[in-house]
Amino acid sequence: MSYVVLPQFDVTEDRLEAFLEAARDDASTSLAKEPGCRQFDVFIDRSASPIKVMFYEVYDDRAAFEAHLKTAHLARFRQALGLVTEGPVGFFERVAALRTGR
Repeated sequence: MSYVVLPQFDVTEDRLEAFLEAARDDASTSLAKEPGCRQFDVFIDRSASPIKVMFYEVYDDRAAFEAHLKTAHLARFRQALGLVTEGPVGFFERVAALRTGR
């Protein structure tokens, strides 16, 4: 079973681009450099005020996520957290992953 992490953030419009730049760096570097990171998506809801940003992170297991917490790119991302209000973080075991061929 995979380990899924769903952090959420509240971001004001004036800080959105800087935060998304840091989020994209964290996501792309996680996928490129962490063998246990399988998926890292960044979503935004512009209809909310402040804007809601959510990550969908999938790791092989909890140990792979714990390794992620020790990376230099996550340390860089944490500097961007001063731009936002952190919301809840969900931690899940994925029991099914279904995809269409589209």
